[in-house]
Amino acid sequence: MGLSDGLYDANKQASLVNDCVKLIDEQVTAKGGLGGMALKAAYGAVKGIKPGYIADAIEALLPPTLTALDPIWSEGVQAGNPVGHLDKNRSRTADAVLSVTDARIERSNNGVVKGAYNQFRKSVKNDVEEAIPGLAKIISKYSN
Repeated sequence: MGLSDGLYDANKQASLVNDCVKLIDEQVTAKGGLGGMALKAAYGAVKGIKPGYIADAIEALLPPTLTALDPIWSEGVQAGNPVGHLDKNRSRTADAVLSVTDARIERSNNGVVKGAYNQFRKSVKNDVEEAIPGLAKIISKYSN
């Protein structure tokens, strides 16, 4: 059974999505400076597309993201600490997450989302890496 099989069941889905939305909201809110202001503005524009847009996007991205993370998570399970393993391998974990979002954006017809993503894509890996400890804890919470 893969990571996505264990986490993506109907009983856990809504809570898992809500925790991921909260993590993203917290990460964006914590950003400072001019870059943070620009990121907050872009995130606000994407959230304004329609109510629940971020949650819907996470719900759609969750299965392929969990599939992409499964090999790294499994290595951590073998080592006895999957949360720590994802954290220790932040760069690789961020690359796995971004491979999924990159593919999704490439297929998107939504100009607002595509523009916002492309504006920040070059610098977003560091932001994703910073979110990995929180994401790892969320995955652990729902994989038990």
